[in-house]
Amino acid sequence: MGTCNQQHRHWPFLESLPHDQGGYGRHKCAGCAYELGYQAGARRDERLHIDLDSLPESQAGTVRHRSPHAAFAKGYYDGVHSAYNRS
Repeated sequence: MGTCNQQHRHWPFLESLPHDQGGYGRHKCAGCAYELGYQAGARRDERLHIDLDSLPESQAGTVRHRSPHAAFAKGYYDGVHSAYNRS
């Protein structure tokens, strides 16, 4: 996968995610992970899976060294929350 150039790399709230400088998620774009989680949450998916191999890499902005696992989880929560607000 390539390098992420999307604007979410600079979203300030992603700075609150835990650091991840090791392991399988290293250098994966936490912004992309957040968006995937948000989409799953908005659909209220009951089976969750984050495919880290599908995420591009990112070393820029607020997502630098942030956990894609935590980003996905936060995105899922925010997506579920938004789904209930739309109902």
